[in-house]
Amino acid sequence: MEFIQAYWIAFSTIFVKEVRRFLRIWQQTLLPPAITMTLYFIIFGNLIGSRIGEMSGLNYMAFIMPGLIMMAVINNAYANVSSSFFSNKFQRSVEELLVAPVPNSVILAGFVFGGVARGLLTGIIVTIVAVFFTDIQVHNIWILSSIVLLSSILFSLGGFINALYANKFDDVSIIPTFVLTPLSYLGGVFFSTDLLPEGWRIVSEFNPILYMVNGFRYGMLGVSDVNLATCYVILISVIVILTTFSMWLLKRGKGIRS
Repeated sequence: MEFIQAYWIAFSTIFVKEVRRFLRIWQQTLLPPAITMTLYFIIFGNLIGSRIGEMSGLNYMAFIMPGLIMMAVINNAYANVSSSFFSNKFQRSVEELLVAPVPNSVILAGFVFGGVARGLLTGIIVTIVAVFFTDIQVHNIWILSSIVLLSSILFSLGGFINALYANKFDDVSIIPTFVLTPLSYLGGVFFSTDLLPEGWRIVSEFNPILYMVNGFRYGMLGVSDVNLATCYVILISVIVILTTFSMWLLKRGKGIRS
């Protein structure tokens, strides 16, 4: 029991440090997503949406709302872990963790759930912003909560791996710019995949963000372009793969040992 208590103290210390970090600089971590999503709602929802009409039987503003919330969640969960862990590498404070009697799993969990906390808090803020533009619905709170939690964990793990491989600060921004942003825009946030030609619809099925957005949309609105069970299978499978890979990288000391 003593080692469990010691591991819990280690985990909670890392987690609280991560939360305090992004709350301390809330002008850089929490405010920009709110402003960005407000612009999305105004431009895509009000201006363009009024010309589009309905999408999948829903008002266009209501249709894009779950996707915009998920965009904020996954981008911030990813950014929090990648920037924070790389900063620890850059300042060489990560060495203190390596020499401490703390398992790699506890270190990983502390950083990942710090990213989850920022992702979820950002999602709540964007949801509050959405209230001013459209009615908020909740079709199934359990599906809604589980999808956003799993998505936050997945992209926090992705951010952790990015930080391990990064050698300079520019490396931290490469994945969000050239991978996350294109995948988000092509992940069914602004359109239904039913509108795509058969070939492009098949290609879109390899985009993991498609399943996160549609799973979350089902939890809110009760509509989805993909099978809900498939969403859970893909999310859980990718989380297991990324967790295993992260643990392997930590064991090897990738990017953190000379």
